[in-house]
Amino acid sequence: MEKQINIFILIALLFSILIGYYQYYFKVISKTNHSFLLFSIRSLVFFLLFLLLINPSIPRKDLIKEKPTLSVLIDNSLSIRYLRKDSVVNTILSSFKSSEILKKNFDVNYYSFGEQFNVIDSLNFDEKQTDIYTPLSSISKNSNDANNGIILLSDGNQTIGKDYEFIKMNIPIYSIIVGDTLTYNDVRIDKINTNRYSFVNNKFPVESLLQYNGEESVKLKYTIENTGKIIYSKIINLNKEDNSRLLKIEITSKKEGLNYYKATIENLDNEKNTSNNTKEFSIEVINKQSKILIVSPFNHPDLGALKKAIESDKQRKVIIHTKNIDDINLSSYKSIIIYQPNFSFKKIINEINKSKKPYLLITGSNTDWSFINSNFTGLNKNDINTVENYRPRLNKNFLIFNQNNIGFENFPPLLDKFGETTISIHHQTLLYQNIKGFNSKEPLLAISNNNNQKKVFLFGEGIWKWRSTSYLMSNSFQNFDNFISNIVLYISSNTIKNRLDVEVKSSYNANSSININAFFVDENYKFDDRAIIYFTLKNINSKKTTTFPFLLSKKSYKLSLSPIEPGEYEYSINVKNQNFSKKGFFKVNEFDIERQFNNVDHSKLKELTDKTRGAYYFENNYNELIPDLLNDKRFSSVQKIKINYDQLINWKWGLIVILSLLSIEWFIRKYYGQI
Repeated sequence: MEKQINIFILIALLFSILIGYYQYYFKVISKTNHSFLLFSIRSLVFFLLFLLLINPSIPRKDLIKEKPTLSVLIDNSLSIRYLRKDSVVNTILSSFKSSEILKKNFDVNYYSFGEQFNVIDSLNFDEKQTDIYTPLSSISKNSNDANNGIILLSDGNQTIGKDYEFIKMNIPIYSIIVGDTLTYNDVRIDKINTNRYSFVNNKFPVESLLQYNGEESVKLKYTIENTGKIIYSKIINLNKEDNSRLLKIEITSKKEGLNYYKATIENLDNEKNTSNNTKEFSIEVINKQSKILIVSPFNHPDLGALKKAIESDKQRKVIIHTKNIDDINLSSYKSIIIYQPNFSFKKIINEINKSKKPYLLITGSNTDWSFINSNFTGLNKNDINTVENYRPRLNKNFLIFNQNNIGFENFPPLLDKFGETTISIHHQTLLYQNIKGFNSKEPLLAISNNNNQKKVFLFGEGIWKWRSTSYLMSNSFQNFDNFISNIVLYISSNTIKNRLDVEVKSSYNANSSININAFFVDENYKFDDRAIIYFTLKNINSKKTTTFPFLLSKKSYKLSLSPIEPGEYEYSINVKNQNFSKKGFFKVNEFDIERQFNNVDHSKLKELTDKTRGAYYFENNYNELIPDLLNDKRFSSVQKIKINYDQLINWKWGLIVILSLLSIEWFIRKYYGQI
């Protein structure tokens, strides 16, 4: 582009000279002494006019001063208010905003953070949770210049998001630690882990993690209540060295439906914060026994091992058939285990495929693979009528359900026909084959859900040895029985999809958002994005009812409720103009996570500032921060040369020069009588 403009300017100069020559030399008969002056003026006028038409850009160098950027991040969460430091934070913020020397030397930007990260408008300290990582990460990503700094004004207590302790940043962070740094004696229930579902009269596990912070040894009573009655109680001894305890207990689920429990650890004498001494949890109890059928052409120790493992759950009953297989009525069975089938299974396999009953297929040394190849869709094996031992190897990337490693690598091998097994339907492998020390990618145990029929394939007999080995390793059959229970639970769950499926927890914490997902499909089980779905919520105590619409979000419907008051709620989910609905209950517990902190987490804030080569201050010496920033050589204004371009057509002096030249030309010609 610049080359073209130069060519245009050169052409303009030539045309200007030609016009001046034509007017004062070629056209004039007698030349005078002042002809050259008039020729020059006329040529220059036309050249300037042509330049205005070409309008080239004229570079101009400007000297600018760039100040370092200072981002001030203010904790706007409820914990600041609970620690009674909201007025302190407002005072510190006001002092920064009123500092003229800070404005003179820095470009200062103010932000607030809690659940959300925003440019500061006003502080009300009502954010229900605290995310410190996100604002630090956002500032770091949007800062391309090392000549920047961050002031972090917080108590250091984080409740959501990634742990800011592990953030990597090149920007120095100056932390102002707000809150009480004294350590108070405190005991709390840190976490409770339990299942979401259980069956009537079954035992479900409850893990409770207790934490103690104090100098003296204490004896405290830990209890779990259900409907106001204590169902578990234990005295816990804690001291400075032995300051945590993980309790693993089992509770019998007796009542069908949602059951709510409250765990409590006894208060310490003069304990400052007792809100973290109680936690509530819930579990949904199901009252339904399922029958599992095992069919086999012969007796085998595997059948007994499977029966014992499955019936360790009292809600399951196993029936074994080795004779008269054609006379079995499949309608009363939830799922079926097919053990080493042959052509005598022809009728029952047809019924299973027709009804889409879920099944577990187990093969072995007596399996008729020609029958399987012709009757089991998506499964094929070219065996060579010889057997091989296959050891298990756990696939750590298995996603269908959660399966812990119960020592599979130490289990004895299973026996099956040798040959390459092909599974042509969609599946995931839970256990791979290990053949004489070689880790194969061939499946030993595979899971599939094909056309709404759940299928599990175990390629090998001798699983009874796994149960015995598991007992020798852990002095209990529980690990193996839970492994088999996971498989049976998977194939026993409903195989026919509900057109309306919802995800609602049985309990939520107060001051936390309630996120609910819904999934609706048409009659072909394809996602239907045309539905209008409503969520109706009723407070059981106050009888207040509110209805909310779901919002379409890609391939699901989502609803996010603002925190609601503690209590028990009944809900119903309905699809407009269609006869599909879901009902249920949930409870909002009186739990405020921002109240769980007695004091500031000053150790993490100190570590953060040390790692980023910053500094930390407390609320009583924060006024030292501004002088330290001004004396820090990393923060200095930078003078830069910026090249700007001015358009010639905007140059007013150009027009004045042209008018002046034309005036001079007119006066010369007038003086010499040429006008």
